[in-house]
Amino acid sequence: MSTHIISLLVENRHGALSRVANLFSSRGYNITSLTVAETEDLTVSRMTIVVTGDEAILEQIAKQLNKLLDVIKVIDFIDRPIIDRELLLIRIDASKGNRHEILDLCGIFNARIVNVTQKSVTVELAGRSAGIDDFVGMVRSFGIREIVRSGAIAIGKAKD
Repeated sequence: MSTHIISLLVENRHGALSRVANLFSSRGYNITSLTVAETEDLTVSRMTIVVTGDEAILEQIAKQLNKLLDVIKVIDFIDRPIIDRELLLIRIDASKGNRHEILDLCGIFNARIVNVTQKSVTVELAGRSAGIDDFVGMVRSFGIREIVRSGAIAIGKAKD
């Protein structure tokens, strides 16, 4: 089993997301993360789908995605160098005693403090999923009040 990132360009219209998600669920695959947003062309959206599974079956899913009416292009990143990122917003319990440790970790991970109260600190971090996992692991001992993650986005590395 491997993690697989697929990017789709789809027509930006009602029902496109559910048709794509149904293709995965009908074959018994759980989508690990899914992000969708408009592209530079407002009639087109980009979906970035992260799924874990057998490579041969995932290749078949990529072929089936090409057959969906809303899908304009399927970009399978299995053998391509990519740049991938994820966004994290996390609210951490913070007392006067541990604020310096939290600030030090934010510096190490290039995270940004976006809100501070007497009892908590909210932090924004963008980076690779593994780095975000590492940051969450490091601050877990302080107490996590809330986590919001965007899911992965990816783009192929430029060849020029």
